[in-house]
Amino acid sequence: MSDTQTTQPAATPPTAAGDVLLSLDDVTLRFGGVVALDGVSFDIRRGEILGLIGPNGAGKTTCFNAMTGVYQVTSGQVSFNGSSLAGLHKFAITKLGIARTFQNIRLFGNMTALENILVGADAQHSTGLFSSLFKLPKHRREETEGHDKARELLKFMGLSKRADELARNLPYGDQRRLEIARALATNPQLLCLDEPAAGFNPAEKRDLMDLIRRIRDQGYTVLLIEHDMRLVMGVTDRIVVLEFGRKIAEGLPAEIRDNPAVIAAYLGVDEEDAS
Repeated sequence: MSDTQTTQPAATPPTAAGDVLLSLDDVTLRFGGVVALDGVSFDIRRGEILGLIGPNGAGKTTCFNAMTGVYQVTSGQVSFNGSSLAGLHKFAITKLGIARTFQNIRLFGNMTALENILVGADAQHSTGLFSSLFKLPKHRREETEGHDKARELLKFMGLSKRADELARNLPYGDQRRLEIARALATNPQLLCLDEPAAGFNPAEKRDLMDLIRRIRDQGYTVLLIEHDMRLVMGVTDRIVVLEFGRKIAEGLPAEIRDNPAVIAAYLGVDEEDAS
């Protein structure tokens, strides 16, 4: 990230920090006889970095999928800005203001870095095929705005010099940052990062922590799944812990670090032994 700049991406309009942005209320998700989420409830507040952690198989990514329309919940409710997301498709949820990255990078390898971000920017365009075919003024304006925003995001991520390189040819760390940039290009209110530090070395993880803070400081709310506890403890404002699809703890990083139930979940010991 040697060419990272202080220029920031254009964020969504300022909102009252601390208000509930997204809420899970007694959410249960079943796949046949398997209960992937079991009565999970928690809120995400505007302007915070919330960590969602737990051992492998705890239900963290399933929770992301329930929020972003990949899965429809069996019971309970997911609400965003006070409105239920029930029945909405993924693209509709993206337009409402929820964006995400994935554990396994999902870029368009044969497109350039700039083009990948433009795909994200297109999610908020209001013009359709007719306007595109006839190059109507509103379409041209949205295209120009999209290119400007993509360039800003490339600069913000330290990827300006990589703009015209194919995504598949970028180093691994740059691909991770490019996926975050594409998510930001959708102009989200909530950015969900699914293990963004996977495969990073210690120096890259420190850079990532700084990047996540800068994203939050620009008015975005961040939900973070991450296995690296040093990173989670160092960057989050609050943490929710899942185990076997149930919420077992919620609180400040210091509280979670010393919570016997959390220690037991990670070490595989009884709570009494962990306390």
